[in-house]
Amino acid sequence: MTKIGDSELIINPDGSIYHINLRPEHVAENIIFVGDPNRVAKVAKHFDKIEYETQKREFKTIVGSINKKRFTVISTGIGPDNIDIVLNELDALVNIDLKTRVIKKEKTSLNIIRIGTSGSLQKDIPVDRFILAKYGLGFDGLLHAYHASGIFETEIENALIEHTNYAKEKSRPYIIGNSSLLEKKLFTDSIFTGITATAGGFYGPQGRVLRLPVQDPSLNKKIDSFKYKNLRITNLEMETSAIYGLAKLMGHHAVSMNAIIANRANLTFSKNPYDTVEKLIEYTISRLLQ
Repeated sequence: MTKIGDSELIINPDGSIYHINLRPEHVAENIIFVGDPNRVAKVAKHFDKIEYETQKREFKTIVGSINKKRFTVISTGIGPDNIDIVLNELDALVNIDLKTRVIKKEKTSLNIIRIGTSGSLQKDIPVDRFILAKYGLGFDGLLHAYHASGIFETEIENALIEHTNYAKEKSRPYIIGNSSLLEKKLFTDSIFTGITATAGGFYGPQGRVLRLPVQDPSLNKKIDSFKYKNLRITNLEMETSAIYGLAKLMGHHAVSMNAIIANRANLTFSKNPYDTVEKLIEYTISRLLQ
């Protein structure tokens, strides 16, 4: 049995894991990810009971239950790099013995549900609607740091690269499917599905131009027009592909629920984005309780 070194798995003096400040007993089977730390309380207000609350940096967590079903809701902050921290540390809490620093023989699988905001790339997907990501498309490069080729949807990736004439100096885009188990639980005819794209930044990586020119000014239009069989790229955000990739590699279930607060094709923005997010929280929790 290989012992994981102190520099690789950092444990705080109180027995919690380094960044997210949680101990194994704080990890429920059902995990809700939100980006904004202020959104954690908006989810937790639906709890019947709160067990534990903590915050370190942007990682705020509340553990509680609804109708005796236990949830851990945690804010990840923005971006794939933060997802790398949160998912690795959550997995370590349930699948590594923190005292012996040895990987457990019996693995625990978590249900990870992202409730986030996003921008639609399609004219027919208006603001204030919801998208369930059937696939995550990563422009960020995070998954290439791992031995992950076996989980990539290579045919779709190749079609996208050809369609967009994607620059070879950039990290190869990767595409990973969601958990069909969670999709079945959360999908209804009232929401859209498709490929959710994940960017490594908010401005240039998403085609926004302030003072700096972008490498390919037409990339967004090429992404918008991409079709593979019955799939299209529906929206753009900054976390989904990293969640899908790491969850699949670790044996967890993951799905990303997106509140559309902007439409990049129509240049529109929700008049009440907080209300849209609240409705998505209510929708997601109600489906998870069924």
